[in-house]
Amino acid sequence: MRSRGGWVNWRPVRPWTRSQRMPDALGPRLKVGVITPATNTIVQPEFDAMRPSGISNQLTRVVIPDTPVDTEEEFTRMMSTVRASVETAIDTVMACAPSTVIMAMTAETFWEGTMDANALQTHLEARAHVKVVLGAQACQAAIQRYGGIRKISVITPYMPSGDAQVRRSFTDVGFEVVNLLGLKSNSPLLMGHESPERLRRAVREVDDPSVELILQVGTNLGFSRVAAEAERWLGKPVLAVNTCTYWHALRSNGIEDRIEGFGSLLMEH
Repeated sequence: MRSRGGWVNWRPVRPWTRSQRMPDALGPRLKVGVITPATNTIVQPEFDAMRPSGISNQLTRVVIPDTPVDTEEEFTRMMSTVRASVETAIDTVMACAPSTVIMAMTAETFWEGTMDANALQTHLEARAHVKVVLGAQACQAAIQRYGGIRKISVITPYMPSGDAQVRRSFTDVGFEVVNLLGLKSNSPLLMGHESPERLRRAVREVDDPSVELILQVGTNLGFSRVAAEAERWLGKPVLAVNTCTYWHALRSNGIEDRIEGFGSLLMEH
């Protein structure tokens, strides 16, 4: 049980046997469980667009209200609400016995630093009895695949308190965050309304010659295809968190398909 930060009423759910976690008729290669906030309108279509043949995505929504996040206090309250609903969502998605689960809600995986992300993964895997993919760790793994990257820029939809957690998560593991742009989206739902044009401008705002890689976090920003476009303009890696988490889930389960339209990570790594 994690008493500080909102984890309460911990209890293990029934462990599924290996045969129960076998892929089903429409997902003969892999069944992926996904949990994402109820307000999120981007994860489901982006993951389905990335899905290779024979893979089944099974999505469960974490119940949170679309509360305003115009202030730091409102952002903190939103995070507390999210935490309280995550474990119920894990239990729900495990009813369909996926072989792996993606926690497609980035802020919680960066909150309170990298060590807490590791503890969160351990906690959720003990509950689910399968591998749980978190955004913070998937992004770090994706960056490492490019070899020798140290100077990065980051785009988020968050308020400054959320941005500080993201920055710390990357600096704690040795990256230099050269530029960080928080879009300060006005609510969880409205993160998904940020236009491709605004996201393209954001890429240009955080780029400079010293930046080796640009990363976007915040799963309700529709950035995956913008990232692929931006790689062509800039000639450097541009990664979206949804691409990183789905890539990590596939590769962790031995799925090596190259998927077009989402940039170098899914095509070359």
